[in-house]
Amino acid sequence: MTDPVLYRKRLIPDECVRLEDDEIIYIDSEIIVTKWKALHPKPHLDHGYSCYFLKRNYKISKFLSGNGDLIYWYCDIVDHTYDNEGDEYVFRDLLADVIVYPDGFVKVVDLDEFEEALDNDLLTIDDVRKALRSLDSLLRLIYDGRFPELQDEIEKRL
Repeated sequence: MTDPVLYRKRLIPDECVRLEDDEIIYIDSEIIVTKWKALHPKPHLDHGYSCYFLKRNYKISKFLSGNGDLIYWYCDIVDHTYDNEGDEYVFRDLLADVIVYPDGFVKVVDLDEFEEALDNDLLTIDDVRKALRSLDSLLRLIYDGRFPELQDEIEKRL
């Protein structure tokens, strides 16, 4: 049995990229865990791991430097579609993101893009509701000290 094909769809800029170099290291009905090399390598970002939480609408990624040091955990709010015939997942970035730094500092980012997408009718009101519900759920989990539950889905598979 082959692994499904994964795609990342962004709204800003408008693009859909096949994640052909991502390697699925675990999959079940609730999560997909991948390891990857950076699509657009930066001096400090080389590779990492991601866990797509299919029912929670977020993707948690462990960003690592070239020497394996943790840069931060990057949390994307996403939704997805699955095409059974083609065995393909398309993960659509809903723009609101959260960064959790190694020292525990939490930063919500890209809300300007979220507003821009709303202003340009790139998001529906249902998309906005889904994104805000998922963002609220993720932040509550982080603030309640339960973020390690999400991290563990990656860590136990390394």
